[in-house]
Amino acid sequence: MTKNKYRNKELYKKLLRNLFSVALIAVQTGLFGYVWLAEYNHQIAAPFFEKGNWLFCAVYAILFVLFLVCFDGLKYGLYRKYNLLLGQGLATLGTVFIVYLQITLLSLRFVNPVPLLQMLLINLILCVVLTLTSEWLIHILFPAKRLLVICDSYPPDQFLQKMSGRRDKYRVAEVINVSEGLEVIEPKILQAESVLVYDVHSEIRNKLLKLCFEHGVRAYSTTKVSDILIRGAERIHIFDTPLLLYRNIGLTIEQRFFKRFMDIVISLLLLIITSPILLISALAIKLYDGGPVFFLQERCTLNGKVFKIHKFRSMIVDAEKIGGAQLATEKDPRITPVGRFLRATRLDELPQLIDILIGNMSLVGPRPERPGITEQYAKNMPEFKYRLKVRGGLTGYAQLYGKYNTTAYDKLQLDLMYIQNYSLLLDIRLILMTVKIMFMKESTEGVSEEMNKNIAEMNERYENEKETAEMNSEE
Repeated sequence: MTKNKYRNKELYKKLLRNLFSVALIAVQTGLFGYVWLAEYNHQIAAPFFEKGNWLFCAVYAILFVLFLVCFDGLKYGLYRKYNLLLGQGLATLGTVFIVYLQITLLSLRFVNPVPLLQMLLINLILCVVLTLTSEWLIHILFPAKRLLVICDSYPPDQFLQKMSGRRDKYRVAEVINVSEGLEVIEPKILQAESVLVYDVHSEIRNKLLKLCFEHGVRAYSTTKVSDILIRGAERIHIFDTPLLLYRNIGLTIEQRFFKRFMDIVISLLLLIITSPILLISALAIKLYDGGPVFFLQERCTLNGKVFKIHKFRSMIVDAEKIGGAQLATEKDPRITPVGRFLRATRLDELPQLIDILIGNMSLVGPRPERPGITEQYAKNMPEFKYRLKVRGGLTGYAQLYGKYNTTAYDKLQLDLMYIQNYSLLLDIRLILMTVKIMFMKESTEGVSEEMNKNIAEMNERYENEKETAEMNSEE
């Protein structure tokens, strides 16, 4: 197959994904229409006729699509099948639940849910069949691309290790450094199926990306903070020369008002709903070793304000006296059996609803870090303090799309993507995505020993500098 034929073939991949998405939505909606007409329409107070039935089926389809988008359930060929099926399953469950409530309201009484539950089971089977079929077909028609990696000063080994976990999509054919020169790199780009530009200085990166664009070569590029700031800028068309406006103020007054209003309402509601879970978790911690239920720790939030965050204690009492302050590692011996369960299910985070209610945190935002870690990160990475333009959050981009052991720079970029693209709808989507992430083990993995060693050294330097500063001030 020639290069042009290969690239033309790629044009059909998105079409195939869209066909699977349409098939999923159409079949589920059609099945609901059958169940609605056969089991429920005649039970409501005023049965619908033709247009009403079509409208109700459209409502089901719209709800299903909204949930699918929120849970990333339409990313055929992009996400792993477990991730995809989890999103589709939650979308199906959420849609059926809301539709059942609508039918109940229309019927003026609770109706038999069995037909909807049977439909739910069939729909879940349909999700499995379509997902497995799409994975097989996409793998056959669009095998992993041969990838040319172009790097600069920093070796791409860590990133290539991540890519090795997706051999179904990427196959690294060659790694070349920009020091080889454009005259050597250009012929390799023209022969490549795809190109990854890894952490290359902007001037050279721009030349490489323009070269890929000119010749129709699929290209990937790792991001820098400036890229994210540009994407969050507003386009201005006052003149015939395009302008980008960077407001650089965080959230607007209106956004802050509605975000705080949502924080108060939802945190209060969740505290009431989860009160039995809070009580059981507190009792389990207390009965295990008799120690305190809550773990309080200083964290930084909006504009650098320091507050004490509330979490259920998941480690032994005075865990930080053993080796000092450090992040939890995989199979950390300091974590209690009760704490391991609370961490795995994210229930240890529930007391932070109190911090949200009183205004120290938000439901969605960058993860609030310890003052010492924030200061040390900011020394090596001044942009790290950009995260403090909004309140720290219980959930957010970095918590959902990163892992517990994601690097600080990657977390910073994810947090800035959230700040620069903020909207109330984005907050709602990320809150719903949090439900999905609770079922994904990989996001709760502990940090590696090497990373923890680096963080421990960082904390030690911070404490030493703090003691020196205090001594100097006393003198």
